[in-house]
Amino acid sequence: MTRWAVGVEYDGSSYCGWQYQHGQPSIAAELQMALGAIANHPVNLICGGRTDAGVHASGQVVHFESDSPRNARAWVFGANTQLSSKISLNWAQPVPDFFHARFSALRRYYRYTIFNRNARCALTAQSTAWVQAPLNIVSMQAGATMLCGEHDFSAFRAAACQSRSAVRRIDLLQVTRVGELIHIDISANAFLHHMVRNIAGLLISIGRAERSTVDLTNILTSRDRQLNAPTAPPEGLCLRAIEYPAPFGLPAPL
Repeated sequence: MTRWAVGVEYDGSSYCGWQYQHGQPSIAAELQMALGAIANHPVNLICGGRTDAGVHASGQVVHFESDSPRNARAWVFGANTQLSSKISLNWAQPVPDFFHARFSALRRYYRYTIFNRNARCALTAQSTAWVQAPLNIVSMQAGATMLCGEHDFSAFRAAACQSRSAVRRIDLLQVTRVGELIHIDISANAFLHHMVRNIAGLLISIGRAERSTVDLTNILTSRDRQLNAPTAPPEGLCLRAIEYPAPFGLPAPL
């Protein structure tokens, strides 16, 4: 039995998220069907980062086991013939039995993208969050800097979050503008449920001058989700990469 890691990208706009949900299209269900067809037996998939409904990925990592004599090329191109145009494998590689897509990860990289223009954009509607009001990215970056490091992010987690601890370490949180697009890039050792979208929601509120960095400090220390800004919509969020220890030899993130 060989353990395989595969790199997956997907447009999540048509799916209920990564995780299986009865009667709803999910990334996991479609990918499991495709890989099972190539393996000629059912496969169990473990992903490096679960994504919610409408959220995208360009650097998802998944592992599974198979005794099928397929090589990397066969997994990638074979599975892609079975998948819809919204999901694609871009690499496959055998890994040691102790590799785990979730627990072996060192950090995860997300990008939240905002389309900042008065008129909506038809071309980016499924991949960006539309904010009409002009956003001040200097103020947004000031708030972002204050969230870097290790904190209790209870005020940034969903009510349904099941993590035992809300303490997380943000290594990078950067706000940049490229024309009408604003990117919020964030990396951390791990994330809470809706954590990135709740951070984006507060930074958008700061960019609109509805909240201040003082408010951000009070929200963070309060650990009270009810004091925070609304959760940003899912369309703008993309899991860009997952980083693993170098000895596994997986493709470098980003």
